[in-house]
Amino acid sequence: MYQILVADDHPLFREAIAQVIHDGFPGTHLHEAHDFDSTLAAVAEHDELDLLLLDLNMPGMNGMSGLIRLRNQHPTLPAVVVSAEEDKHVILQSVTCGAVGFITKSTPRKQIVAAIQQVLDGAVYLPSDIVRAGASAPPERNSNGSRIYPDQLDTLTRKQMQVFEKMAHGSSNKVIAYDLNITESTVKAHVSAILRKLGATNRVQAVIAARDIDFSAYLRRPAARALD
Repeated sequence: MYQILVADDHPLFREAIAQVIHDGFPGTHLHEAHDFDSTLAAVAEHDELDLLLLDLNMPGMNGMSGLIRLRNQHPTLPAVVVSAEEDKHVILQSVTCGAVGFITKSTPRKQIVAAIQQVLDGAVYLPSDIVRAGASAPPERNSNGSRIYPDQLDTLTRKQMQVFEKMAHGSSNKVIAYDLNITESTVKAHVSAILRKLGATNRVQAVIAARDIDFSAYLRRPAARALD
């Protein structure tokens, strides 16, 4: 079914998360790594991986620098940080460095399965309080720290705004395509345009930036920018 790499230096945690994955995703082929070097080797050896579950604090990681190196070398492999760390600064920094999700080790088993499925479906996952509240960095700021102004949102077409709204709710491209009755390739094109116009470097940053946007207000506007 899926190919998932679990990279963590604690054997008991690897065993526990392996059980969660096998129960939630029967037939999944699981790979394991215990430090940064073995993680790089496993990713290079198994180019069919669907997901990397990554501990930030295992030997050799050097914090975010390891995540950045992984993203630079393997940009198409979705990486989700799984950590005992619950500090909002760390969570948002992980996103900025390229993670497509962050799961705390205190997360209940059922929610871990749902989070993994969400990422495998092409969406993003963050702890609910990060998505809901405004964490440690203003939600209206993009990846470069500059404010996302209303004028930037005004550059989005109506269809792009509809796609952006569904992205903000964690929908995958496949779900967005179904809901809006468009093709998945069209959704991907809209997502790329949205990221470019908002100055976000990845989908997670765009989702964080969307937390305080009143989408209904933008979508009620006259059709001056309603081009698809």
